[in-house]
Amino acid sequence: MLTPPIGLLGGTFDPIHLGHIKPALAARDALGLGELRLLPNRVPPHRASPHCSAEQRLAMVHLAANEFGLCVDERELRRDRPSWTIDTLEELRHELPETPLCFLMGMDSLLSLPSWHRWDELLTLAHLVVSVRPGWDAAEATTPVQALLAHHGTLRVDDLHQRRAGHIWLAHNEPLALSSTEIRARLAAGNDPRDLLPESVADYIRNNGLYVGKSGPVL
Repeated sequence: MLTPPIGLLGGTFDPIHLGHIKPALAARDALGLGELRLLPNRVPPHRASPHCSAEQRLAMVHLAANEFGLCVDERELRRDRPSWTIDTLEELRHELPETPLCFLMGMDSLLSLPSWHRWDELLTLAHLVVSVRPGWDAAEATTPVQALLAHHGTLRVDDLHQRRAGHIWLAHNEPLALSSTEIRARLAAGNDPRDLLPESVADYIRNNGLYVGKSGPVL
């Protein structure tokens, strides 16, 4: 008997914002996930180094998790190597052999999936739950991704409860045109992006003077 699936949302979270949290909460509710874990990265393999330290980003993730009833998994921050998703999924599958794993990502990540480390093994360990992102369309997928969608796509929520891994579920969430880059730019310009952040995270950024005079391409 399988236990309820858990959701996994990884990211640099520099800072974590409502564009991360709202689609994840919508997926949790739509899929009936038993738990939703945030997985902050230490060394993101596809992006530049974060602006804030691992300790600061982790503090913000814990604040957001407490505010929205989520869990935090710190394993990727404890590694001294790139945060490959496949490594995390292998560890979790060993720890939770009877639990379906649902790895949450945006459509932009799905379209770039063939560039991921051991990308063709991900579906042997987890389901992929893909949220809509403004400017990204599944119709633009490359042939390998189109083949994945054709073979693994499902519209049935029950499929994600009845198997440990192997399906792709496209979420019909409200697209949010929001990025950490935008938030950092607003902070660097002296503007208050409080409406884009969990309240506790906004307070932490203000109280610690984070991102002042800084901006960059890290999402």
